[in-house]
Amino acid sequence: MNTSKSVAFYERGSWYHRTKELQDNYKVKYGKVGGFKTKEEAEESYKKHNEQFIRELTANHLMIDKEVMLADYLIYWFEYVFREEQDNKNYEIGVAYVIYNFIIPLLRNNDGSANIKLKLTNTDYFNSILKELSKMTKSAGNKCREVLNLAMKDAFKDNYINNNPIENTEKYYREKPKIKILREDELRKLLKSAKSSNWYLEILLGLFCGLRKGEIMGLKFSDFDLDNQIVKINRQLVNDASMADNPEAIRVKVDKYELTEKPPKKDSYRTLRVPKVIIKAVKTRKRKKEECKELYKEFVDYDYISFQEKTGLPHIPNSFNKYLYNICPKLSISNISVHGLRHTFATILIEQGVPIIKISALLGHSNPHTTFEIYCDVMEEKERILAFMNNTFSVEEMEA
Repeated sequence: MNTSKSVAFYERGSWYHRTKELQDNYKVKYGKVGGFKTKEEAEESYKKHNEQFIRELTANHLMIDKEVMLADYLIYWFEYVFREEQDNKNYEIGVAYVIYNFIIPLLRNNDGSANIKLKLTNTDYFNSILKELSKMTKSAGNKCREVLNLAMKDAFKDNYINNNPIENTEKYYREKPKIKILREDELRKLLKSAKSSNWYLEILLGLFCGLRKGEIMGLKFSDFDLDNQIVKINRQLVNDASMADNPEAIRVKVDKYELTEKPPKKDSYRTLRVPKVIIKAVKTRKRKKEECKELYKEFVDYDYISFQEKTGLPHIPNSFNKYLYNICPKLSISNISVHGLRHTFATILIEQGVPIIKISALLGHSNPHTTFEIYCDVMEEKERILAFMNNTFSVEEMEA
């Protein structure tokens, strides 16, 4: 038998719930609010109201309590400051992972001596913490410094500390991305095999437009101007993750993944000219869509170029990589991802002498420095890719 008392109550023709308001003198004022049609509506409203009250109470506690420990502040900052302002769920989960799987365990490790009062932190202290964190993985130093910098910026802005000590800490650079591309003979094998598969168009878009996985999967037929041979990149399809509630601050858990459309970053909006082979493949895919609409009653036309045959729903982004990881060993060629096709596209342009600033724009990078950082080794060691591309190498040959 459930004897718990409901937070909702019925009064004067509608449902009510109690309210709590934190006053300037830090005392709590109690009240009530009504007008809800059902008990469930009142309970849902109370839940949201109570969550907001706890946030305010926690924030005021931190403001009053100058003895707050660094670990406690980081948990508060992530749960009630960062998450409130963050709309990128995947980035949110990344930051949560850094805090709960790297920083907090280090601060609470052994006797907890690494966990000091927030007001006592300084550059030397964080240098020692980051040095230990950098030993965990190759990228831990860089990512932990990035997250701590965000947290300490907010701590300074909200007057918890007098300055941001992270600004003067030693920098940890992320490991340079490794470029993996296909040789000319491997590329021919892949294209010859893929031509009879359901992924031929997607491979062409990665290889000859340099599109990211999410950009390819988010493309719709309406994004193409077939007569003028152009395509507009104005969305991406991603597996958006929702993080499960983690009040214990033990480890990060993903509650669920949800397929969703998202606009790309500002610099990733672009209009590209596409080769005739892609226009031909788009027309072929469009005919296939019409056939599927006739064959399957449950097929819905969502306009995506990469669709599931029976439903019309878009493929999840990871399915493209799964195809590549499955087919490459069968063809006895280097295992390559969708991003590897993108790298191959950039390498072709570099070999053809296209200026780095133009390559940057085609790839949708925020600035040419990013492009140079990724591909400078390729630019400096062209002899490694001379066999890959030559003056007579063309799309038509590769289809042969």
